[in-house]
Amino acid sequence: MKTIITESLKKFFTYTEYRELVTQSLNQDTFIVEGIDALPYIKMNDQRMKRLDKTLIVPEEIETFLKELKQPILWIVISEGWCGDAAQALPVINKMAELSDAIELKIVLRDENEALMNQFLTNGGKAIPKLLFVNPETFDVLADWGPRPKEAVQLMIDLKAKFGSITDEVKEELQKWYNTDKGISTQNEIVHILKNSVK
Repeated sequence: MKTIITESLKKFFTYTEYRELVTQSLNQDTFIVEGIDALPYIKMNDQRMKRLDKTLIVPEEIETFLKELKQPILWIVISEGWCGDAAQALPVINKMAELSDAIELKIVLRDENEALMNQFLTNGGKAIPKLLFVNPETFDVLADWGPRPKEAVQLMIDLKAKFGSITDEVKEELQKWYNTDKGISTQNEIVHILKNSVK
């Protein structure tokens, strides 16, 4: 695992660099992912991240916890600019990392890091984002989170059972959930992991 992580981190992005990468993707005429033009999704995600960067609130108790965190930890996020769930989670993850001197955030792209992604599949699939909680000295992965909060996971299960597939209605309901949740579930789940994996 240490070798895989070391290789992946040879080309990582800070959050600012990642945001610039997503925005630069909009200059292309198309952005083909698995045979589909993902450019419309990237445009939506760019707007979502801009909005979240400006409006996201971290509750006082979570902010205090993050500021008091002493044990250094490396957060590696596996992501892609076309992923809707990543657009919802990354601004939250970044805002949390900014509040803690103990947390270092690095972002790597899924499709450039197959070996790493294959270690953290979700039900056999390459679902992103994936947040890895890594010991910065040993590169041991202490825990992982993603691709979405548990309540959103259950919502998607229920909606797929209702509609039979991921329809436009399903995507709309998931977006409504994210808009209502305002990143709180993601923050709570990440804090829970930190409390249980980082001493």
